[in-house]
Amino acid sequence: MPDTLPPGTLETLVAAAQSASTSSNLQTWSVVAVEDANRKQKLSQLASNQAHIRSCPLFLVWLADLARLTHIAESRGLPHEGLDYLEMFLMAAIDAALAAQNAVVAAESLGLGTVYIGALRNHPESVAEVLDLPPHVFAVFGLCVGYADSTVETAIKPRLPQRAVLHRETYKLTEQDESITFYNQVMKAFYNSQQMNVPGDWTEHSAKRVAFAESLSGRDRLREALKNLGFELR
Repeated sequence: MPDTLPPGTLETLVAAAQSASTSSNLQTWSVVAVEDANRKQKLSQLASNQAHIRSCPLFLVWLADLARLTHIAESRGLPHEGLDYLEMFLMAAIDAALAAQNAVVAAESLGLGTVYIGALRNHPESVAEVLDLPPHVFAVFGLCVGYADSTVETAIKPRLPQRAVLHRETYKLTEQDESITFYNQVMKAFYNSQQMNVPGDWTEHSAKRVAFAESLSGRDRLREALKNLGFELR
C-alpha cells in the first residue's frame, strides 16, 4: 500500500542491513532508495510491470558494488586486479543478499511488509541507466517496502519438508523423492486455496521455470550484461 513510512524508517532498515555479516569486512554492497514516482514507474516497466513497485512508498534496489573498492584503490594508486574475478562478484552478490535480509527482518519488526523483486535482472543495463550506476555495480534485486493490505487474506506459502533440504554429513539426492512427492500435494492444495492459477504441481511449475533459455525472462544473457557493466568475471 502507498501509505507514507514514518520518518527514520529508511535509516533504520539500512542500519540493520549494515549489521549483517560481510566477507573480510569489504562491505561490497550498496542500496539505492527510490521514492520518486517516475523512477519507480520506469523500474516497474523493466521488471515485468509489477504494480507493487509503483504503489509501494519505498523501493530499495540492492547492489553488488565493486565500484567503491575500485575507487579507493585507484585513489591510492594501488592495484585491484582481484576485483576482475568471479569470486569478487559472487562475494558482492552474497553481501547484498545478507544485508537485504537483515533489512527485511527489521521491516517486519516495524509492522511493514516487503516483496523481493528479482525481475530487475531482466534488463540490467537499463536498470543501471535509470539509477545512474557506475561501472562495476549491478542491481541484484529490488525490495518493495510498505504496509500490507489488511483487507486481503493471505497465507504463508509452504516450504519443502526439512528432510528435503537438511542433509547430515553427506548430500543425498534420491532420498528427497518422498519429501518432494509430499510437497507437490501440499503446494497443489495451497495454489487452490489461494485461487492461484498455477498449472500442475510444484515439480512441474519449477521444471517449466528452468526448461529453456527463454524461461529465464531475458536473464539468459546475464553474463553479457555483467560484462557490459564492467565486470570481467575471470
